[in-house]
Amino acid sequence: MSKIMENNTPGVRSGLLLIDAGNTRIKWAFTDLPSPDDSAATPIWRASGSVAHADVSDLSTAWSGLTVTRVLISNVAGEAIAERLQHQLQLVFGKNISPEWFASSQQHAGVRNAYRNPSQLGCDRFASAIGAHRLYPQQTLLLATCGTATTIDLIEADGVFIGGMILPGLGLMASALARGTAHLPMILDQVVISRPFADNTEDAIISGCIAAQVGAISTALAFQRRDHPATEITCILTGGSAPVIGPHLPMPYKSVDHLVLIGLWTSVI
Repeated sequence: MSKIMENNTPGVRSGLLLIDAGNTRIKWAFTDLPSPDDSAATPIWRASGSVAHADVSDLSTAWSGLTVTRVLISNVAGEAIAERLQHQLQLVFGKNISPEWFASSQQHAGVRNAYRNPSQLGCDRFASAIGAHRLYPQQTLLLATCGTATTIDLIEADGVFIGGMILPGLGLMASALARGTAHLPMILDQVVISRPFADNTEDAIISGCIAAQVGAISTALAFQRRDHPATEITCILTGGSAPVIGPHLPMPYKSVDHLVLIGLWTSVI
């Protein structure tokens, strides 16, 4: 199933198509190509949307009519999705457009990657770090991305990506529990609970999984506060499960959508 949102704001300078191919869905946005002196913290999306992996062919319809001069892709979905994206791009734009594939590096767009092997860091996490640093410069950031997997990353105020934690996402955690335990039902991660101690099995699974997600984020914050008690930390929450997890967090946080796409846009400035 695809989701398309149009924003036909006039005055496009040059068309930039940004694509975030994640583990479950492919998100995209069309915007102006930024200039080196662009002072805007975030881009204006002229059009945007998302599709499931099974619906990649819908992208040719969504992109028809766009005047694209550059394409930048973050892909963690594997080679098969990369090939299907390449095919859709050629269908719409022909061979005049050669997509660029974003990759993690040691330093880019104001962020220094302190991973032991910088290229091993997922390109989506690096793009998100770049986007977060763009939105909240000179702030120490705890960035929790709540998707198929949940990643919790630390970016220092000077733009150093320190590292992070990876755990199963909310939906994956609930599904694994349901598959691995006799007679437990399959649960969707969109279920909302009203109290922590549930009186039925479905809500009890979700309550436990939310508690695990919240506990991981809270523990990461506690570690940083213990080691750097004088440092103010801004918590950022993003990803498809963020609206479910966010209300249960005990600390203030900023909710940001499309952080990978913001990071890709920032990377071309």
